[in-house]
Amino acid sequence: MRLLVTGGAGFIGANFVHSTARDHADSSVTVLDALTYAGSRESLDSLGDRIRLVEGDITDEALVDRLVAECDAVVHFAAETHVDNSLADPEPFLRSNVMGTFSLLEAVRRHRVRLHHVSTDEVYGDLPLDGQLRFTATTPYNPSSPYAASKASADLLVRAWVRSFGIAATISNCSNNYGPYQHVEKFIPRAITNLLTGQRPKLYGTGANVRDWIHVDDHNSAVWRILEDGVAGSTYLIGADGERDNATVLRMILALMDREPDDFDHVPDRVGHDLRYAIDSSQLREELGWAPRHTDFAEGLAATIEWYRNNEWWWGPLKGVTEARYRASGEAR
Repeated sequence: MRLLVTGGAGFIGANFVHSTARDHADSSVTVLDALTYAGSRESLDSLGDRIRLVEGDITDEALVDRLVAECDAVVHFAAETHVDNSLADPEPFLRSNVMGTFSLLEAVRRHRVRLHHVSTDEVYGDLPLDGQLRFTATTPYNPSSPYAASKASADLLVRAWVRSFGIAATISNCSNNYGPYQHVEKFIPRAITNLLTGQRPKLYGTGANVRDWIHVDDHNSAVWRILEDGVAGSTYLIGADGERDNATVLRMILALMDREPDDFDHVPDRVGHDLRYAIDSSQLREELGWAPRHTDFAEGLAATIEWYRNNEWWWGPLKGVTEARYRASGEAR
């Protein structure tokens, strides 16, 4: 298969490219990435000439059209993703996530190429902290942040292009990912790298907000199952039954790094902070036979800590800039 992977130098996309090179060696991979602050050429360096990296913007219609014309399928990871950034400046999220997806959809439509669109559970808003409700593919969209709203818009565009123009596309909405190559602005790697650099980790509010964690490799194995056997027009939710509140996750990191359980600072809660995410992935498991392999969260977290401990060359240059941005916002005191 000739694959075009948009956003393939970002966190989830880079891990997808690595796993594709390892597990699907008969596939050729072209990565399209704008190499913004969240994309890293270094994340793909070890793959050498096994992939082709094209630096470019997903909104560049001529470039996107040319690359889509050369491939059999597109996996669309490219997106602005950080909620805090979307609250500070929503415009890049609309440009990349909405207009970028439109650009890609039109190219896919012209060349009749298979598309898988990678989305987020944040499009559904949040769930009560107490109770057993989970998101399903029929849960109404109720986004809370500009980021989530832009991803919801992109999802709806994909659905419309399937129905109106008959493109062969699938959508997946995944819960919170963790693992190697995640930018240090995100919760888990920020906590880990704070500890590695002698800083105290930060926790929004009381830390009661719940996230449904999944290892990035499990997310990407699900994407491959959907790409190969998913039903065009379908939406699949990807989750690994990993619900934990943020305070628990932070204390797990502290314990794994031999620190005291309260060795962190509380910071004011984020505006509109979603309470709880929880994924019902039964359709994916029953229809396509997928199951996560990284079911021991503590084990996956320990491996992630070890990766950051051994790869300061990758995250070190990002750390100072990221913490300066948080200080400028007034969050890190």
